[in-house]
Amino acid sequence: MGVISTDNKKITLYYNSESSIGKQCYAYVQSSDKEVLGIDISKTNVSGTQWGELASNLNIEVKELIDVDHPDFKKEYGDDKVDLEPHHWMKILEKKPKLVQFPILVFGEKYYQLKSGAEFKKYLEANSKGITNEKYLSGE
Repeated sequence: MGVISTDNKKITLYYNSESSIGKQCYAYVQSSDKEVLGIDISKTNVSGTQWGELASNLNIEVKELIDVDHPDFKKEYGDDKVDLEPHHWMKILEKKPKLVQFPILVFGEKYYQLKSGAEFKKYLEANSKGITNEKYLSGE
């Protein structure tokens, strides 16, 4: 059992209120008729364990949560490819959560990275219809 609570009646959004995509996604999520738990990562400490669980449930590595093209990342680590251990990537996220690339939506047992505010509607619609086919959700 993980540390992140999942519930089919509740939507959890990990977002950065200091980014435009974070604000957009949060607005879309708030407009749904579901109970919403918004976790603003710019104001709320998310543990390394939680970051690890989010990445695992997204089927990606922790480093893929990070925007390595962000000016703050490049300032600290340079332009060259950075190769770190998973726990180091988690530490980066703990100390600099604004480096997260995209908001993360937890809806029931499903986890999604939202690359736009409008993308949320696709997941909400699919879940309300009981659609779980990832090809449908990705538009393939």
